[in-house]
Amino acid sequence: MLRWNWIPNALTFLRVALIVPFAGALWSGQYRLALAIFAVAAVSDACDGFLARHYNWRSRIGAIADPLADKALLITAYLVLTLTGVLPAWLFALVLGRDVLIVAGALAFHYGIGRFDMQPSLLGKINTLVQILVVLAIMVLLADLPMYPWVTEVGILVVAVSALVSGGHYVLVWGMRAWRAKQH
Repeated sequence: MLRWNWIPNALTFLRVALIVPFAGALWSGQYRLALAIFAVAAVSDACDGFLARHYNWRSRIGAIADPLADKALLITAYLVLTLTGVLPAWLFALVLGRDVLIVAGALAFHYGIGRFDMQPSLLGKINTLVQILVVLAIMVLLADLPMYPWVTEVGILVVAVSALVSGGHYVLVWGMRAWRAKQH
């Protein structure tokens, strides 16, 4: 019998492979191409998630690689938009710093307290959605497609607030869990 359960992981690795052409398109100012690549990545993400859940084609590698692929694409967008002068360096440092803080906290919890399953919080999901929507809106604006010109300034503010609130929430929640675990 032919097995199809490899498809979600293949779609995840497709997203990883799209990072370099996406970064190249952004870097060279080919914003419509960057948008097209971003759209392919978004569709592949939706498809692999649907297939993994609907057909129970989940795997340990997929559970790790899928969010990393998504995060790598998003961080790449923020990095290139920062290097090309579209976004301020402090915003990239905040976005990346939040993610590094969460990973460092997760590792500290794992090695200092014990095993855990890190599930994204609602605020974390909102932060990711905000980051995606802001990058998308900025690329649409840069591609000379219909978009409000204030989207960059407002987007920078919303991403910054979202990163601070969701990052603080993770620190608070996991700090309390670590404190409670150490009390027992």
